[in-house]
Amino acid sequence: MRIVLDTNVFLVSLSPYSEYAPIFDAVIGGRFILLLSNEVITEYEEIIAQRYDRDTVHDVLRLLVSLRNTDLIVPHYHWKLIVNDPDDDKFVDLAVAGNADYIVTNDRHFKVLAQTAFPVVKTMKAKDFLEMLAAE
Repeated sequence: MRIVLDTNVFLVSLSPYSEYAPIFDAVIGGRFILLLSNEVITEYEEIIAQRYDRDTVHDVLRLLVSLRNTDLIVPHYHWKLIVNDPDDDKFVDLAVAGNADYIVTNDRHFKVLAQTAFPVVKTMKAKDFLEMLAAE
């Protein structure tokens, strides 16, 4: 399974005390392929740094890029589908370029993708993704 994690889902999965911690554990455990792009890594870095110290940010990002189940993708086209929050387009571009099965997000701005005929980009709520992981 090829997955893009929206920044907020990734951030809440980092804390071992979060109900979403099994998502980060699944990344580390190689249970799915995590798609990354330079833009997404940069956003992860920026947002994680708001809650964690510099060493933690560095360690998390170094871990991500070193895992065998992460795939660094360079999107070559910008679809501009998230009209209400263009900053989220980087996740759509990554999902399309990386042939993602899902973008895991709780962000309402991604709902527009359900009405988009092309390209087809599926989203999944974090809780539903947790349930899928638990069922495997």
